[in-house]
Amino acid sequence: MLNSKQRAQLRGMANSLDAIFQVGKGGINEQLISSVIDALEARELIKLSCLETSPVKSREAADKIAEAVGCDVVQVIGSKFVLYKESKENKKIVLVKKGKKNA
Repeated sequence: MLNSKQRAQLRGMANSLDAIFQVGKGGINEQLISSVIDALEARELIKLSCLETSPVKSREAADKIAEAVGCDVVQVIGSKFVLYKESKENKKIVLVKKGKKNA
């Protein structure tokens, strides 16, 4: 679970990212979930978008994918959303530590 400082750090990093996957009229399927798992392992932080033809809204898609993959939803803005999951093999992002009050 991310705290607010970690979430803010990841939001800043996600600003420059392009969406690498789109949730379209097919909705969320096994192929999309599998691709997201692979991308999160390689990159840790990814941006996705929901097309207007998608049967789910971006918040719903973000929550469903996060639940299926076991990752954190960093932010949802309009049709785009950002997901984060610490990589086991390719750790690149070092998150700020949790404050003493939260420890």
